[in-house]
Amino acid sequence: MPNIVVEKEKFGIYVHWPFCAAKCPYCDFNSHVRREPIDEARFVAGYLKELDYMHNLAPNRRVASVFFGGGTPSLMSGHAVGSIIDKIANLWGYEDNAEISLEANPTSIDSQNFAAYKVAGVNRISIGVQAMNDQDLRKLGRQHSVDEAKAAIKLAQREFDRISFDLIYARPQQTLQQWMDELKQAIELGTDHLSLYQLTIESGTRFADLYKLGKIIMPDDDHARNLYDATQDICVEYGLYNYEISNYAKAGEECRHNLLYWRYDEYAAVGAGAHSRLRSSNDPSIRYARIDQRQPEKWLETVEAQGHAFIDVEELTPSAQAIEYLLMCLRLREGVSLARYEHLSGEALSVRNIGKMVEADLLVYDVETQRICTTEEGLRLTDYIIGKLLE
Repeated sequence: MPNIVVEKEKFGIYVHWPFCAAKCPYCDFNSHVRREPIDEARFVAGYLKELDYMHNLAPNRRVASVFFGGGTPSLMSGHAVGSIIDKIANLWGYEDNAEISLEANPTSIDSQNFAAYKVAGVNRISIGVQAMNDQDLRKLGRQHSVDEAKAAIKLAQREFDRISFDLIYARPQQTLQQWMDELKQAIELGTDHLSLYQLTIESGTRFADLYKLGKIIMPDDDHARNLYDATQDICVEYGLYNYEISNYAKAGEECRHNLLYWRYDEYAAVGAGAHSRLRSSNDPSIRYARIDQRQPEKWLETVEAQGHAFIDVEELTPSAQAIEYLLMCLRLREGVSLARYEHLSGEALSVRNIGKMVEADLLVYDVETQRICTTEEGLRLTDYIIGKLLE
């Protein structure tokens, strides 16, 4: 076996802004609607305080990426975003060419906001478009029209070199031809990155209630497969490859922050409901999972009182770390480093079990790089593959 060197982990920061103008019926993210104005200055002070606490837990790092997610982070002012970006710079400092992304909705952004975010230090925008026809946008609970989405994309393209936008497919009653036309229309707006998600019914959402009542009919497995296959074919035609199950990009335009998650690198996260994965500064083999209080106002009060709002802190065993690594990295086209798995776990994956998955045409084993990655069929069956690898 070649002498494989385990690459040094990257370090990122996730900032969760939990507020939205409206709650989408399919969304199970930790997002909240408030009828009264948000005390932005107080919340920003809370983020800065929790960042201080995170720096005590994870000093001596350089930040490779920052991601403002939500919720709807584009409801924040440019000044608020800039205060957080500057705080991170003062605490850790940034790697050269660090990626700083911000999620935005077409109804909450305008040219003035984009310019302010750019001045603040944001260099990548991700826009939540979700559909390219007005009827389905209304069904999805979106507050914008297709024309507003197109205008937002054009505005973003004027200010930023790197933009992405999201679409949801496999929607109720969506035909194959409708999705193909919609996807081509979206790509032709000009983007180097797309996040394309199949609609799923998530527990606790309005769509889940409607589904139980029989008021939403989801595509069957065969139709969903056809939609997925068409997605692959069209994206390849336009020079986009799926570097992850649901994310497509031109070479070099992958979202570096999301790659950091999927490669099981290290990240600190602040805000209501945020999840962190941080190594112990005393023993790098130890990794802690931390989860913040989900309720925004409670989160803020707790941070103000004690500097953080963790409701759960778990020391992950080597086995748990290795399994999380498998779960995340098998989503990627580049696949799993067997050396990295063994480094985390302390034990190598079974060559016999790998061989079975290769024989079943679900995995490819690269002898030179000592990596395993999924085939096209295996990409849809990652949970099954993981179960078999760990037998």
